Amino acid sequence: MKRAPKSFEEGLERLQGILARMQATDTPLAESVKLYAEAADLIQYCNQTLDTARLQIEEIDTRLAKASGVEGMDDGQ
Repeated sequence: MKRAPKSFEEGLERLQGILARMQATDTPLAESVKLYAEAADLIQYCNQTLDTARLQIEEIDTRLAKASGVEGMDDGQ
């Protein structure tokens, strides 16, 4: 990857731009391979960022459940 994105949104925007360039019929194969490698890095970055956000939300939910005295919020109760 050329440089790490500053945010999830920036990474997603760059990924969308790369995909558009890869779909262009005038993009040479060698460039497509480089773009593919950068896209793979961006996908990994975005997935890690989403995983981190999910864990943070789960931690917040757990704290809220404990603070309100509710146990087992995620088991359908």
